Amino acid sequence: MRISEDKVFFILSERIGDGGAQIWCELQQSHFFDEYAMEGVSQEANEIYLEIVPDLILRSLKTAQSAKWVKIKLTKKHTPCLTLEIDLPSGGLHQRQVVHDVPVTVVARKHWESFTEPEMPKFDVSISLPPLKVLKNVIDKMKNLSNYVALSANSSGDMKLSVETDMVAVSTHFQNLLNPIWKVLVVSHCLRLLKTETHKNFLQQELTLENLPSLSTASRLIPTKLFAILSISAWLTSFFCMTTCHFSTFYQLSQDEPNYTN
Repeated sequence: MRISEDKVFFILSERIGDGGAQIWCELQQSHFFDEYAMEGVSQEANEIYLEIVPDLILRSLKTAQSAKWVKIKLTKKHTPCLTLEIDLPSGGLHQRQVVHDVPVTVVARKHWESFTEPEMPKFDVSISLPPLKVLKNVIDKMKNLSNYVALSANSSGDMKLSVETDMVAVSTHFQNLLNPIWKVLVVSHCLRLLKTETHKNFLQQELTLENLPSLSTASRLIPTKLFAILSISAWLTSFFCMTTCHFSTFYQLSQDEPNYTN
């Protein structure tokens, strides 16, 4: 968790080569807090980095579902803590307040560079995903057939999800999806590749279903856009979730070498 003057960041940085994920989530503090004050390490480095256990934070916030207000402070108890003061409706004259002290670890400044924003990977196909509800229903049904799903997409707005076993082969097709244009550096790389590959050729990558980013969690973010980005050179599939308040990136390493199909 990174705290700055105008934003709060939630960062997960695992090793992609080990099948891990990277998540970068930015929250504009003005969207979530009526009052906001922080003081970082110094005037030049006015930020705070904390290591937190998400389950402990979520467990504490469950108490706040009907709260009148919640105050979050960084405190020093026996150990550094995020202290959550929650004011609950009392139904009487007396105030009803719950306090949770969630242990955290303060990250030393020399380690901050380990939590920088992930760069946009060079890619070969970028495509917007179908509605999450539709996508989740398809994947849930495919889970009953196999632990792997083949994700195929091209630069003409077509995407396929396929499962193949010794007994059955199932494929779901989506058409007329958006192929977004990203940064100039990435786009030039993409255009260079498209000179040798037609727009209608599919790039296919096989993914482990259980390691796919949680679609149910993404739906809670109320995304405005959700994209999949496939890369040949990195054997990488990336998932980007964009909302009005923040931008999150989810990375998933593909299991097999990607290839182009017709």
